[in-house]
Amino acid sequence: MSHASETTPAAAGLAAAGTIAAIETAAVSLRANPRLAVKGARGAHDHSDFLLVRVITSTGVVGYGEVSATLQWSGEDATSADYAIKRVIAPAVLGQPLAAIPALARRMDLVLAGNPFTKAGLEMALWDTLGRSLDLRVVDLLGGPHRTEVPTKMSLSGDGDRLVGAYEAITGLGFRSFKVKVGLGPQLDIERFRLARELAGGDAFLGADSNGGWNRVDAMTAIRGLAQYRPAFIEQPVAPGDLPGMRACRAPGIPVLADESIYSLDDVADIIRSEAADALNVYVGKSSGMERAVRAMRSAAIFGIPSILGSNGEMGLGAAAQIHVACAVETLAPFPSDIIGHHYYDEDVLEQPLDIDGIRAVLPDGPGLGVIPNATIRGRFA
Repeated sequence: MSHASETTPAAAGLAAAGTIAAIETAAVSLRANPRLAVKGARGAHDHSDFLLVRVITSTGVVGYGEVSATLQWSGEDATSADYAIKRVIAPAVLGQPLAAIPALARRMDLVLAGNPFTKAGLEMALWDTLGRSLDLRVVDLLGGPHRTEVPTKMSLSGDGDRLVGAYEAITGLGFRSFKVKVGLGPQLDIERFRLARELAGGDAFLGADSNGGWNRVDAMTAIRGLAQYRPAFIEQPVAPGDLPGMRACRAPGIPVLADESIYSLDDVADIIRSEAADALNVYVGKSSGMERAVRAMRSAAIFGIPSILGSNGEMGLGAAAQIHVACAVETLAPFPSDIIGHHYYDEDVLEQPLDIDGIRAVLPDGPGLGVIPNATIRGRFA
């Protein structure tokens, strides 16, 4: 007797999640704490003009996501994201089953080239909505959890008194692990890192992030000069496409992290083949979504390359997504991730702030992402 037409409980639950009935957006601008604003090779990130996304299903379930995009980092912003979601992506996904999120991601790729941060914001909202529909956390839907806490760090930038002020502000928030923004010139970078090491102490975790700001010659000069101050890693020392240059930067023996070099699984494969990095700094936004970020991290780990979660100054929803991804993967690199959340800003967008104390970020409890925007933010959606 055939049972092919019978519906399993799992399939019935997924079907009950319904279809995508509406997609709404809300632009949100937050000012960074002036003492914490990042200033590096790609300029300053002293405020964020992001786009929040709300998905509503045919069964009335609501979920949220965040497009954490800034022009100097990703070439996207709230304006481009709002247009792309409403005019391009929404017509391709409205009415589609909510449960098939990887298929929905492929639909986004078919109708919109590039724009990974925009796609990630909507994909995040889809996972949040599906989790709320099934009363499951996103981390469970992604195959985890393998941990419930993620070590965190924060960026130090600037020189002299500004760096001292940033260090005082960051440690006042509870952070004890740091990375220093470099890539502005070897001698300035070495002095900046020396001061940071003096402030943090010899035993503190302290990495260096060039954001691709050095050429190969400057990179080797800077790395040799930084070595005496024991950097825990050198992040993206040269331009994103210069994988041979990145490989050369590994020669002094300080771990090299790839950041701007990674957007896709193809990029991960190129880094593995080129032996260009010791670890990856993976973003939910650069990966076009949470599921692809998890897949990239798992793929790299198979080849002995662990990962951490990188940051584009995510607000609360984006930070929650970072935590879920970091908890879903089996292997993390032995470095703190850049999960900062509300600590970077003068205010928060969430109804209840995430549990991030500077030492670790805790996986939220509850279905979906486990967080929702506050009432003021929810009133802006249209």
